[in-house]
Amino acid sequence: MKLLLAEDTKDLNRVVSQMLTMQGYDVDSAYDGEQALALALENGYDGMILDIMMPKKSGLEVLTKLREKRIVTPVLMLTAKAEVDDRVAGLDAGADDYLTKPFAMKELLARVRAMTRRGSDYSESALSFGDLNLNAKTLEVSCANTVRLSMKEFELLRTLILNREHPLDSSYLSGHVWSGEDGAGEDTVWLYIRFLCNKLGYIGSGVTIRGSQGGPYRIEAGDGETA
Repeated sequence: MKLLLAEDTKDLNRVVSQMLTMQGYDVDSAYDGEQALALALENGYDGMILDIMMPKKSGLEVLTKLREKRIVTPVLMLTAKAEVDDRVAGLDAGADDYLTKPFAMKELLARVRAMTRRGSDYSESALSFGDLNLNAKTLEVSCANTVRLSMKEFELLRTLILNREHPLDSSYLSGHVWSGEDGAGEDTVWLYIRFLCNKLGYIGSGVTIRGSQGGPYRIEAGDGETA
């Protein structure tokens, strides 16, 4: 597996790069946003780790450019801030996951493992429900329009569709979508449910997700108000 690590703090970059290399990853390091973007456009990667706050170009700017060019490589964002707005900005830009500094190295490794195995985890490359078509290879969901989902949004939507016969509570969803990840609980599930509802509305889908904060949640193919 080949990774791009973009982190301007040299000591942290070195430590993370060494740890990833010890785990068998081939790592290219970048120390500013322009270098990260150049490497990402030149090389193929199985995953990218982008610090949000970098000189020359921010991680968000790099990510936005990559998604504009239809590069769908999964991306983990690193941020020193824990506010919801920062998470939303990264996910809206096309990030697949985020990790707040300071972080435990074992959690970073778990996030990277989950990110890089994304493509092989799905036995079905395409999944349909109601008026939705879900593509595992591109992480896109389409109806009247098409939108790219983050990795967690994709996994959450897929889990809801595959369990459409019965409602799912927050603990079930956090355990299956955020398995083994620290800090993922009821609030995280609700945040991503809202992301999904907004994107389903954007593409003009009649599919709705029923439920209020705390769950349980259930996906339905008919028209109506979303959660």
